[in-house]
Amino acid sequence: MPVDAALALAAAPRSAGISWTPRDVQLYHLGIGAGAHPDRDDPAIDPAELRYTLESRLHVLPSFATVAGAGSPGVIRALSMPGVDVDLARVLHGGQDLTLHRPVPASGTATATSRIAAVYDKGEAAVLVMRTEVTDAEGPLWTDDARVFVRGEGGWGGDRGPASRPDPPAGAPDRTVERPVRPDQALLYRLSGDLNPLHADPEFAGRAGFDRPVLHGLCSYGITLKAVVDTLLGGDVTEVRGYDARFTGVVYPGETLRVRMWRGEDRVRVTVDAAERNTTVLTGTVVQHL
Repeated sequence: MPVDAALALAAAPRSAGISWTPRDVQLYHLGIGAGAHPDRDDPAIDPAELRYTLESRLHVLPSFATVAGAGSPGVIRALSMPGVDVDLARVLHGGQDLTLHRPVPASGTATATSRIAAVYDKGEAAVLVMRTEVTDAEGPLWTDDARVFVRGEGGWGGDRGPASRPDPPAGAPDRTVERPVRPDQALLYRLSGDLNPLHADPEFAGRAGFDRPVLHGLCSYGITLKAVVDTLLGGDVTEVRGYDARFTGVVYPGETLRVRMWRGEDRVRVTVDAAERNTTVLTGTVVQHL
């Protein structure tokens, strides 16, 4: 089969140098919608947004780690690993788990080491876990796991892995906010390194089973984390210690994300819907914080 679990798991890790600058951080922040008043129809720039867009006071949203170095995202890197030979049109990003060992600096040079950490047999699909560990001269910076869903590659009798549908949060959310997605959001976000044609090319999107290009899952991921940080963490990006989300539905550029948050002692549980279609797009979402 095109996914050879044993070969993929046995492959040696791959390391590469990465670097980024404040300009890369600013571009990423703009790609997830920073810079505007999120809660009202106001053409002016919200002064609070300058922490994401102005180099003299730049704070780095931790989800920037998923694009730092402007290299291929974990989904694309996984497809180049030994034991993995699949058509990109059959691949979806199933989820992302990010652990922060230290706050992400506004500029840096580091080493990223990636490997296939797990391969699960979901019956109708295979799920690859692409783990990337990033270190700089001072030690570990972050670890991220990209869960890569490959349609049509399951059924070989392998480990099914952990349950993928956690129970939803109980009770009414503590906060609910809505975040509009610009019609050109995917075209702007892809400039941070994810050039998968699924998010820009209508013909490729059709071959993948969609009637038009869809938003990057990691763009929705970043928009959601920013909403939590701005709403419940006082805008303090250094409060975030971990962030895990499952992508359970697609978002189309031009839609509105409805972000519902349940705050706990050291974590915020989140669900996200595409408001116009009342369709859940992120579940099992947890932001761990100080």
